[in-house]
Amino acid sequence: MPYAIIRTGGKQFRVEPGKSYRLPSLPGEAGGSVEFNDILLGSDGSSVKTGVPALAGARVTGEIVKHGLGDKIVVFKFKRRKNYARKQGHRQGFTEVKINDISLG
Repeated sequence: MPYAIIRTGGKQFRVEPGKSYRLPSLPGEAGGSVEFNDILLGSDGSSVKTGVPALAGARVTGEIVKHGLGDKIVVFKFKRRKNYARKQGHRQGFTEVKINDISLG
């Protein structure tokens, strides 16, 4: 089974064709295509190719399924005996991408 390790949004993801992944927010509209060129490692099922630091000529293409917001986290800052407490919520944005093709070049 082919797979690749890509770098996007400062993180690394192991992706396979036909599966959907929630990646950090990417530009583009839902239904549009996206291409990843920063491929760190790739496998076609029988052999593994590694890049130093990235594979030259390799690319992963996918389709943007939707944009959204992740689960809410609570950021609570507190200093005892100083009458200081701050509560703040945050929802990180994501882009759901369905991987179509992996080309190792």
